[in-house]
This record gives sequence, structure tokens and C-alpha cells, in this order.
Amino acid sequence: MKAMILRVGIDKSGSCCGTYAPIFSDGSFEYIPIPEGYPSTEEKTYGNTNGKAKRNKKTPLSTFVPPKYEEIKLHYDPEFETCTYGDPTGAPKTTAMRDLEKGDILAFSAGLKPYETDNYEEGIYLIGYFTVDKIVDFMNMTKKEMCEAYNKYENNSHCKRKGVENTLLIVAGDKKKSKILDKAILISQMEKDTSDRRLRVVSEEMQKMLGIDGSLQRGIRRIEKESNAVKFRDFLYSSI
Repeated sequence: MKAMILRVGIDKSGSCCGTYAPIFSDGSFEYIPIPEGYPSTEEKTYGNTNGKAKRNKKTPLSTFVPPKYEEIKLHYDPEFETCTYGDPTGAPKTTAMRDLEKGDILAFSAGLKPYETDNYEEGIYLIGYFTVDKIVDFMNMTKKEMCEAYNKYENNSHCKRKGVENTLLIVAGDKKKSKILDKAILISQMEKDTSDRRLRVVSEEMQKMLGIDGSLQRGIRRIEKESNAVKFRDFLYSSI
């Protein structure tokens, strides 16, 4: 089997809200999607969408992003209601995900920072995962098949955009074996004693499990060895 880790959600770049999402004192967190950059039928905005963390369900997501984003639509990708993730960009992400098969793992990480708590540190955290059910590759479809796929996966943000993205690839997760975590798991954080401030895998135990000792920047990272992928899957399945 194979496993990959994909960085998602808002971050400190200017096009992605310029900040990390919050993690709270109990380890719960908000997964805050990036802004939608294309015409879309999406109705959710940062201002009209409340958080899903237990302590935060009546607080709009706009609380955690700069005010100028309040009326901006959300690009909810991945989405954990029907468990889909879409990407039309090609290499390297789409190329990597095209290799995923039924039963493989696509895990999601996000930048989080502590909100009214000293219990956690700013860093990159695991926030959820899909157990792959199907890879839907639009590049191998007729126009009719694309339209049918758009209807079938209508909850995905890319399928809400106006116009067909004929390079789109959708990872559909097994809903019974895919979830957003209740509590985030720290995977990497800034090195405090280096000039380049790179993001490093946080612990020796995590390094050994993932087979990764370098940085985890935005993008996708493949866990190369099957034995590591199996350990990672079992770790995720046992997580809260």
C-alpha cells in the first residue's frame, strides 16, 4: 500500500489568508479552507460559516482570518462530508495522487497556531485522512463522463466552479474509513536554532514511522516504504 501527506488549508502566504488556523487548549482545532479564487456556486463564506470544534461551534471562521476575507467564498477542499479532494494543477501533486489506489492513505496536514492557550505550539499538524476508495481522473474521460462526474461529486469545490476543469483529478475517500480528526497531531514545527527556520518532522518516533527526516513544506509528500505506509495507516486509524 501507499500513503501520502498533503498540506491543506490557510497558511501564512498572502493568497491563503496570511495566517494559520487555530488550535485550542484541548487539542481541538479549526480546519479553515483557503479562499475560492474562481467563480463558483459555493455559498459558504468565512463570515457565514461557523467553526466545527466543540468549543467553537457558534464562532464564524472570519474570527480567525483578516477582516477583508469575511465575505470571501470558501474553497472547501478537502471536504469531509462526502470525503473528496480535487486538484487540477498537474505535477507534482496530481501526478503523485494518480498513483494512489483503493485502500491507500491520503492524509492531510495544516498549519495551526495556539488560540488563547499555552498548551500547544505553532506548527504543522495532521488534521484528517482519506482511505482511498477511487481515483477519478478527468484526463481519461469524455465530455459526457466529465459531466456525470461533476454531478456525482457535486460537493467538491472544483465541481462547484463554473466551467469544466478537464485536467481535474478527484480522490474519493471511503466514508467509513475517512475522517477529520477530533484532535490535531503535531507533525513538524519550526527549528528554533537555525537561520533558515525550516519545518522539520518533530520527533524521532514520527521520523521513523514516516521514513522522513527532512522538511514538510506546503505540497504533497510521499511515504516511500510500504512498511512505513502501513505503520502510518494504523497510527491514523487508532487516532482520536
